[in-house]
Amino acid sequence: MKKIAIIGAGPAGLTAAYELSKRNYQVDIFEAQDSVGGMSRTITLWNCLVDIGPHRFFSSNRQINELWLEVAGDDYQMINRQTRIFYKNRFFHYPLKPFNAFKNLGPYETLRCIISYGQQKIAPVPFNGDFESWVTRRFGKRLFVIFFKNYSEKLWGIKCTELDADFATQRIKKLSLYEAIKNGFSGDSAQHKTLVDQFAYPSKGTGMIYERMADHIKKNNGQIFLKTKVKRVIVKDSIACGIELEDGTIKNYDAVISTMPLTNLANTIENVSLSVKEAVAKLKFRNTIVVYLLVDGEGLFTDQWLYIHSAELRVGRITNFRNWLPGLYGDSKKTILALELWCNSEDEIWNYPDEKLIEIAKSDLKKTGLAGVKVIDEGFIYRIPRCYPVYSKGYMEALLPVQEYLSGIKNLYPVGRYGAFKYNNQDHSILMGMLAARKIDGEQNIDLWGINTDYENYQESTTITETGLKHNHKNNSPQH
Repeated sequence: MKKIAIIGAGPAGLTAAYELSKRNYQVDIFEAQDSVGGMSRTITLWNCLVDIGPHRFFSSNRQINELWLEVAGDDYQMINRQTRIFYKNRFFHYPLKPFNAFKNLGPYETLRCIISYGQQKIAPVPFNGDFESWVTRRFGKRLFVIFFKNYSEKLWGIKCTELDADFATQRIKKLSLYEAIKNGFSGDSAQHKTLVDQFAYPSKGTGMIYERMADHIKKNNGQIFLKTKVKRVIVKDSIACGIELEDGTIKNYDAVISTMPLTNLANTIENVSLSVKEAVAKLKFRNTIVVYLLVDGEGLFTDQWLYIHSAELRVGRITNFRNWLPGLYGDSKKTILALELWCNSEDEIWNYPDEKLIEIAKSDLKKTGLAGVKVIDEGFIYRIPRCYPVYSKGYMEALLPVQEYLSGIKNLYPVGRYGAFKYNNQDHSILMGMLAARKIDGEQNIDLWGINTDYENYQESTTITETGLKHNHKNNSPQH
């Protein structure tokens, strides 16, 4: 197997191509967009470099960190993370700092939260397999309503009773109110990945990593075809043997790595059974609209990004790119904010004209008071279709038959957030790309579907620091 097609030039696809090109495989990458990086690309906007929303890199997996450093070299800095929750015109530290939370909530609401938490310790609500019951049992009903409900329903577009508990187990994992308070007093949040206080950030934006991977691939005789859509994967006798481009061009390959949405992949393979198509129809993706606003001024707020939990605002997250690396701004004295709106393809807002979306974002920003009376000079819209796989309750019942069908196709490797229908961070997608390449090369016979966000626990624990890789303790047993 020497000639490999890779659909999509995001973190998973480029990592797979990068690894295969080092092993002397011929790799051809097909990317529908005009640049590489997927959701982790960096764009130039108003003479500044910005990402597509906030993208911080952190992993404790040795393999991932070594590869990231191999590509980044010394061209990165460590960022002291500050992210807070904006709720009822107050800032709540994230991760939780008890005194800050008590001060913002006030004595009455704090007491309600404590009583609500105690009730769950004595008589917990039944666990129904949904996000709401999972979080309520861990934190109490009041804290669920304040810090989880509104934001989650904005993001997913469904009620928390309709959101599968898998989302909580993957993103919140072992975190409980007790652990959050303990970490808040001790200042040690590094043990919980989603709460990490410091992360590595490339000197030219997140996309720098993937642009360098692309350069390496091309130097090793790999080809990257931008603005080139793949119509379908060609399967004969249950073996993936090529692809068809949207213009009808047929190309033959020894294997296909796909990061295109799992639903598109399965639906476009010939002779897919009705039962698989019915299962695919139950799997949904959520869209993001990123509204960039150029604000005439500095010092708006100190966070890299804010989670907007206020129900009266449509915006769900606000990123302040001035608070990442000063070098990305050059001589500019202005601030670029990215405000995120989430929707489905059939929602009216998805097709709103740019001017209307900019006005919605301006209005929400004004309501927060974050920009004060500063003038907003310009706006820019970036739409991302199908960027979040929706973990609707019972989604695995639909996903499993699709996985089983695709697993029966030899030399086909679906990976990445879209391709595997997993809510990955970029480090997790990098890992999937690495392991897909190793599986093709015969180095590791691993079930790619079985890779989850706890995979790093099987490896030696490491951390990227400003001086390189720091080796932590050995962790040889899986954590559950």
